[in-house]
Amino acid sequence: MAAYFLQRRGGRMAYIKLMKLLYLADRESMDRYSAPMSHDSHVSMAQGPVLSATLNLITGQIESPAWRSWVTSEAKFEVSLSRELNDLELLDELSDADLEIMDHVWEQFGRMRRWELVDYTHDHLPEWVDPGRSSTPINPRAVFRALGKDEQQAELLARELFERKSLGRAVSELI
Repeated sequence: MAAYFLQRRGGRMAYIKLMKLLYLADRESMDRYSAPMSHDSHVSMAQGPVLSATLNLITGQIESPAWRSWVTSEAKFEVSLSRELNDLELLDELSDADLEIMDHVWEQFGRMRRWELVDYTHDHLPEWVDPGRSSTPINPRAVFRALGKDEQQAELLARELFERKSLGRAVSELI
């Protein structure tokens, strides 16, 4: 996902902008398909919602050779592609539906500057709550409610996401 947006931006961008685009893509996926694309944990931070593990990869709190093979952290809070990406076919882990969502998010938000995106997420995403100087988890139920689902639907969809994540963890422990 990150490589896609970096490629669309010419290979480099402020990481805060990347984080907002990634969150908006996950949110759009939840709206269309009742599941995020990334399966990362969403948290509210002072500058808006972020994908927790992805932020930790960007800031170097988590090391991953796979991540570094695609994305490099730069000076001045920027990230860049680690390799040439002339063909989106290289992003074969993304489905056509994923690419459609990311195209939509890019068309809608790609021209916005980083601080415009921060303001947008503060003003238009009711699931974001200002955590002060900390972070607070964003419950998927709150996202589904913000997307217009009624309380019962939101609770059911959030429970299904939790069960899928739990099953995924259990299976990965068996491997």
